[in-house]
Amino acid sequence: MAYLFTSESVSEGHPDKIADQISDALIDNFLAFDPESKVACETLVTTGQVILAGEVKSKTYLDVQSIARDVIRKIGYTKSEYMFEANSCGVLSAIHEQSQDINQGVDRQNKEDQGAGDQGMMFGYATNETSDYMPLALNLSHELLQELAALRRENNEITYLRPDAKSQVTLEYDDNNKPVRIDAIVVSTQHDDFDEEPAMLAKIKKDIIEILIPRVVKNNPAHAHLFNDDIKYHINPTGKFVIGGPHGDTGLTGRKIIVDTYGGKGAHGGGAFSGKDPSKVDRSAAYATRHIAKNLVAAGVAEEILVQVSYAIGVAKPTSIYINTYGTSKLNLTDGEIAKKVETLFDMRPYFIEQRLKLRNPIYSETAAYGHMGRTPEVVTKTFTAPNGDTKTVEVELFTWEKLDYVDKVKSTFGL
Repeated sequence: MAYLFTSESVSEGHPDKIADQISDALIDNFLAFDPESKVACETLVTTGQVILAGEVKSKTYLDVQSIARDVIRKIGYTKSEYMFEANSCGVLSAIHEQSQDINQGVDRQNKEDQGAGDQGMMFGYATNETSDYMPLALNLSHELLQELAALRRENNEITYLRPDAKSQVTLEYDDNNKPVRIDAIVVSTQHDDFDEEPAMLAKIKKDIIEILIPRVVKNNPAHAHLFNDDIKYHINPTGKFVIGGPHGDTGLTGRKIIVDTYGGKGAHGGGAFSGKDPSKVDRSAAYATRHIAKNLVAAGVAEEILVQVSYAIGVAKPTSIYINTYGTSKLNLTDGEIAKKVETLFDMRPYFIEQRLKLRNPIYSETAAYGHMGRTPEVVTKTFTAPNGDTKTVEVELFTWEKLDYVDKVKSTFGL
């Protein structure tokens, strides 16, 4: 029987995403100057105020105020009428040293014995319904807001946009679990004040449908047929949206974990990513399980795969590895038997995850908006400046967990 499935996304100017981006900018700066840094940093943003809190063990010192303001400026909060502005907002730091009780469970004399930074379970997911092995509804939700942000920065075709925005896409699937059409699209975007509200709402809806949507369709030729004249559009459905960003709603690190992962497909262990160095398996193991799931699907093991891994704090070896192929496996093996082979192929001890995916590098700012998964791996050069004026330029590889570098090994292991 046909069914509907929905995913949402939020823009880089959404309050929770501002918090995520500040936390991850701090992570990158710590790792740039001290790759062995242990960091757990939370951010709260509200009207005219940024509050930083967390635990750090590092050899470096940062100007956290300057880093936070740079992030806010880059996002686009640069006008006083937003009631949250890069140069004038207050930045309060309550960051302190990491607990030795926690650290003793992570650091080991032999690095290979590094324990997990916390207990918990992490999930990775992949599906062959898109070329990047991500759920389509989430991909489209992200792209709506990425294109909306591009339009805001171009300030040409649409000139009234402000940074805060949300999107949502509902897809109809057929009996074979294949998407056949888009049923509904929701876009709520912050905007400058207009003199007349009805005219404002009409113009915003017209611009979203006639300017934004065609750009998204053009970027998705493989799914252009899903866009149809019967789509139900809900554009700024509450009406006026001038008050937004941290002035409209307090933002906190780690409140958009489904947007960050698979849009409600698969599963989630509950742990957030941003603000955590890779010794925290909430982050590193979630990346590692995505890497496993994507390479398994790409190799032809199944059309759809969920991978779960679990840990005890301070213990290196996972307490379990679980695979669910949702009945789409191409192998004459049970999901449990597939999991046993995966365990021999991917070393899921925290140190080996860090090494395999090159996670002790300043690669996290780019993850903090528009999803941690489904992104394109690339090599970039970054420059960081310390409070004493010292600079550090590093070449890093982003989104290593999205590489299909284990496909041949998977095929060999499973005889594909």
